[in-house]
Amino acid sequence: MRVPVLTAVPGAAWEADLVSDLDRADHGVTVVRRCVELAELLSTAATGTVRAALLSADLDGLDREAVLRLGSSGVAVVGLVEAGDAAAEDRLRRIGVPTVLPVDVGTAEIARVVVSAVADALVVQDPWFGDPAAALPVFGPPPRTPSPARGRGRVIAVWGPTGAPGRTTVAIGVADEAARLGVSTLLADADTYGGTVAQTLGLIDETAGVAMACRAAGTGRLDPAQLAGLSRQLRPNLRVLTGIARADRWPELRPVAVTAVLEQARHLSALTVVDCGFALEQDEELSYDTAAPRRNGATLAVLAAADTVLCVGAADPVGLQRAISALDELRDVVPAAAPLVVMNRVRASVVPGDPRREIAAALRRWSGMDATAYLPAAPAVLDTAMRTGATLAEAAPASPLRQAMAELARVLTGAPEPVRRRRLARLRLR
Repeated sequence: MRVPVLTAVPGAAWEADLVSDLDRADHGVTVVRRCVELAELLSTAATGTVRAALLSADLDGLDREAVLRLGSSGVAVVGLVEAGDAAAEDRLRRIGVPTVLPVDVGTAEIARVVVSAVADALVVQDPWFGDPAAALPVFGPPPRTPSPARGRGRVIAVWGPTGAPGRTTVAIGVADEAARLGVSTLLADADTYGGTVAQTLGLIDETAGVAMACRAAGTGRLDPAQLAGLSRQLRPNLRVLTGIARADRWPELRPVAVTAVLEQARHLSALTVVDCGFALEQDEELSYDTAAPRRNGATLAVLAAADTVLCVGAADPVGLQRAISALDELRDVVPAAAPLVVMNRVRASVVPGDPRREIAAALRRWSGMDATAYLPAAPAVLDTAMRTGATLAEAAPASPLRQAMAELARVLTGAPEPVRRRRLARLRLR
């Protein structure tokens, strides 16, 4: 039985000869359709009648998401390029095509590779598409090493429950303080419900750097140099990749593209701090009988790719309850995540007694966790920073909130403890 194959190599002079040779000789494959558009290719693949697709880099609209949709339809993907066309081969590999061949290897070799790809089930698995009836949860973190390889930057996801607990404040503070410690840092706004990093820092940017980076990543054209060009240089060690200010632009942040952006960010900066949205629901695909975009997919992708997840909770009875519930939800949706809890806006006016001790006791009782940091409430300081578009270090360098944020960044980056603080500690011991 021959393997049914689609071709999508529009404009290629060699397509007709390839199809003829595949059909003429018994190479184990047969071309059932020659597609000229991406929509035709995807719709045919979704019928389940084909097992492989031969693609070229010239197919208009071909991107990472399209390759993953082919994989979720059970179609093995093989790329074909002109001999010596390194740029086309590189682009196909960047968008996830696992096997790329020059057309001059011959029809028999192309057929052999296609049959082998199908037999070995070399199909890209996509956690954001697939059979709506498949067992839940459909989301699973991609495999990654426990610690980044040498020369690769770390990714910190700043996430938290609904109710504005201060995710953006923490993300900006950690990124700014890390940069001041000499760590090259990229601050990325990936909130699909309307990012505010640019507005908080007083940056006028209508282009949404993260959306532009996702578009480039989706087509396999993003590299560290281009990512640097799409971000704003705030200081020598701090870049900002601005987010979407309008919530209706969320489809521009597709999960697979966000993952690719973070991969390039690891090569651009030693540390990438990502401000995430709050929602983790995966119900979108249950509302459709076809592959559908997922608004919360970007957040899920960031959490799965991150080396460290900061769960930011508000230090009041409502905020604490939300944080505890959110931690349970995170364990269910992204089991590999090991979040660090940051309690924000700590104040005695809403928590009787010693607020830190009471909050710590509640966290241990209901979530089995301790907070990594307690950030004091400082509305006047934050108002000043917001009004001037400044960071905490610029607006109020000596404030307790800034000092707590600096200590959190030091712990996260592994920077040595300041000499002055060590001396004070020794004096206290004496």
